[in-house]
Amino acid sequence: MATNTPTAKVPPGRLTSLDAYRGLVMFLMMAEVLRCCRVAAAVPESGLWRFLCHHQSHVEWIGCSLHDLIQPSFSFIVGVALPFSISSRLARGQSRLQMSLHAFVRALALALLGVWLRSTGSSQTNWTFEDTLTQIGLGYGVLFLLGFRPVREQWIALVLILVGYWAAFALYPARPDFDYAKVGVAKDWPHLLTGFAAHWNKNSNLAWAFDTWFLNLFSRPKPFEFNGGGYATLSFIPTLGTMILGLIAGSVIRSERPAVAKVKWFIVAGLIGLGCGALLGWTGLCPVVKRIWTPSWTLFSGGWCLLLLAGFYAVIELWGWKRLAFPLVVIGMNSIAIYCLAHLFEGFILKNLKTHLGQDVFKIFGDAYEPLVHGAAVVAVFWLILYWMYRRKIFLRI
Repeated sequence: MATNTPTAKVPPGRLTSLDAYRGLVMFLMMAEVLRCCRVAAAVPESGLWRFLCHHQSHVEWIGCSLHDLIQPSFSFIVGVALPFSISSRLARGQSRLQMSLHAFVRALALALLGVWLRSTGSSQTNWTFEDTLTQIGLGYGVLFLLGFRPVREQWIALVLILVGYWAAFALYPARPDFDYAKVGVAKDWPHLLTGFAAHWNKNSNLAWAFDTWFLNLFSRPKPFEFNGGGYATLSFIPTLGTMILGLIAGSVIRSERPAVAKVKWFIVAGLIGLGCGALLGWTGLCPVVKRIWTPSWTLFSGGWCLLLLAGFYAVIELWGWKRLAFPLVVIGMNSIAIYCLAHLFEGFILKNLKTHLGQDVFKIFGDAYEPLVHGAAVVAVFWLILYWMYRRKIFLRI
């Protein structure tokens, strides 16, 4: 049977649109420091700031905000980039064994880096596996192996993952008399689901049950009972589905079809994903929940990822507006660096900006907007660090 192994004779150039898309995703992540919700609380009469606050926060359970699309976009882009990475390594003469060893070492490094970043600031080890990097790492090895298979088999793998994961949740019993107070969920929490959809309720589902066993196999300050946000280790399985969607999209980009046809493919596939995910949620067959990465969320968020990719590809590759994308490209080409900087040094920079510039310098537009101005200064510092790295060709890779 034919495989999907790229056979480029020369290393392919970087895809600017993909770097820009990745840059937008990482900008949205580091822009959390703008603290729009604090501004919204200070000016409650403003509908604009309520809107910005909503889209800089995760929804509580069902639904989607712009902030909820950061993790699926990052995972999706990992899949899109893989065919280019394989092609580049083949062009440098690497063997399948060399590439496989690198891929599985990378998977382990990503998983452990995510665990470590989640544990920073804690005096005790806290093994938890819901971080974006960890979730990607747990599925990356399988993604890499699928990168050498025909696209048809990649589609089959995606369907099997989504249907199998849905069936596992559906078969796990939903207990109407479950004591939600013991798992950090108020009995009158407005997002509790009823009927068949209750199989995907917070901290009473299959993934939660798995974690009450799995996470307690590790050394912990106290036994694991529940995750306050409802996040779960097993979400890496449908996250792999998101990465496979990206892998398929990457194959489309590398194909010989015209650029306009590629954009059309992304738009049609994106709309189908959005529609299927929304329909599954609306019928109650599978709620659209990012926190436990339901199969319907994989389709719904994957649809948005495809549409965003279509937009970036059209604007940059088709219309040639590369200069406008430069600020995002600077961020996107060092995504691991900014991920670590934002997690490790945000508080340090926030504190030192006030120490060296003055405690009231960021109140230029009044007390209500101080968090925004202060946060914007941190974003500027982050970008300048990345620009310095870009100019000196320093790019962190795993």
